[in-house]
Amino acid sequence: MTAEQVFSLANTTALLGWLLLVILGPRRWVAPFITGAILPLLFAVLYASLLAAHWGDTPGGGFGSLAQVSALFSNRWLLLAGWVHYLAFDLFIGSWQVRDARTNGIPHWFVIPCLILTFLLGPTGLLLYFVVRVARIRSLRLENAAR
Repeated sequence: MTAEQVFSLANTTALLGWLLLVILGPRRWVAPFITGAILPLLFAVLYASLLAAHWGDTPGGGFGSLAQVSALFSNRWLLLAGWVHYLAFDLFIGSWQVRDARTNGIPHWFVIPCLILTFLLGPTGLLLYFVVRVARIRSLRLENAAR
């Protein structure tokens, strides 16, 4: 497969996960399980495979400076690995939002805009979720989030 084909497949897979979260939400155990475990783990395997196969391909690439990161991402395969990293973590966070909202009695309708924003802009959606969470339950405490 080409990098472009893997990119397309990963994006389609992530989009299906996000649709599960938005449509099924907390009503079914399957959506949080698939989006909070199965898909992030598949993306993690893909990420690790891409790194293992292409890490040495870019001299001067690394994480020690912005210039090194730029050099690292000049390799399309490592750029793809970075994108897969985003897909995995953003989807995991979206799944956590659904589970946390269910645990804390936050209506799913309130979470949907947070999910959309997390899908599109990652940390901004997480920020909105915490605003909704604090407005609804008046707490930032996360003890019950693991249930």
